[in-house]
Amino acid sequence: MSQTLLSSPLQGFTDYKFRNAFNHFFGGIDTFYAPYIRLNGKLVIKNSYKRDIELANNTTLEVIPQIITNDVDEFLFVAKYIRELGYKELNWNLGCPYPMVTKRGMGSGLIANPEKIDNILHKVHNESDVLVSMKMRMGYENPEEILNAFPVLDKYPLKNVAIHARIGKQLYKGGTDLDSFQKCIDNTKHKLYYNGDVTSVNAFKKLQERFPTIDHWMIGRGLIADPFLPSMIKNDTSEYPKNRFDIFSDFHNRIFTEYDAALSGPTPIKMKMLGFWEYFSKSFANPQKTYKKIKKAQNVKKYEIAVREIFKEAKNG
Repeated sequence: MSQTLLSSPLQGFTDYKFRNAFNHFFGGIDTFYAPYIRLNGKLVIKNSYKRDIELANNTTLEVIPQIITNDVDEFLFVAKYIRELGYKELNWNLGCPYPMVTKRGMGSGLIANPEKIDNILHKVHNESDVLVSMKMRMGYENPEEILNAFPVLDKYPLKNVAIHARIGKQLYKGGTDLDSFQKCIDNTKHKLYYNGDVTSVNAFKKLQERFPTIDHWMIGRGLIADPFLPSMIKNDTSEYPKNRFDIFSDFHNRIFTEYDAALSGPTPIKMKMLGFWEYFSKSFANPQKTYKKIKKAQNVKKYEIAVREIFKEAKNG
């Protein structure tokens, strides 16, 4: 069975600049999901969202736009917008675990409301020709929530349901709940994609053995922590290329240059790259020391010196 690898959308990380650079230097991802579009009650799409899914910015990738909403008019508005751009599929985020989202009844905070999900899917399938797919947690409070939602989901011709095998209130803490994911497989007619803790080739193989019927795998944080992971999974190897840190360095330099040009002032670029290094640091021998070195860099010049030192040390190590 061939395995399809997908990039899980991560807000603040996996925009088109990152996606294009990742695809160029590492490869291994078949489809990228764009971070969600959120309208906040106004039927206006922000320019940053427009740029992210603009076809000219995604020429070498298969990209699927995503929406987060609990409002059917917002859903239809975004569906119309992306269809006019030429996209056929819109992914609906019922997975975001963060309280600022879930308290408003969106993301994983919506899973416990099958009636609302039903109303939105009913209207969207009647008034739009967009193909709908889902990105979900197994619930917010408990994994029974998704099981209660499946009878509603099974009424509609969804392309697939990608499930992160945690509940929302866990955020990213604690382990994934593989027994509950198996219950999901047993209780829906829809094609399921697996997401959650695909962090190494070995972890992936264990998940494959556990769920032999799954052939679509979403990688989220693991993809940023180890950008070589998707291509290593595809090539069935745990061996890194000999010039691993040269490639990583070139990738870093490209995204740093592009973000630096797009962001105004030293603080935004520092915060942006600090976010990335929280994950990048895991690829180095001493993650804490690596991250601390980046954190201590007070300006762009010191940051660049710190990065050069980190990669030089890694190459010599």
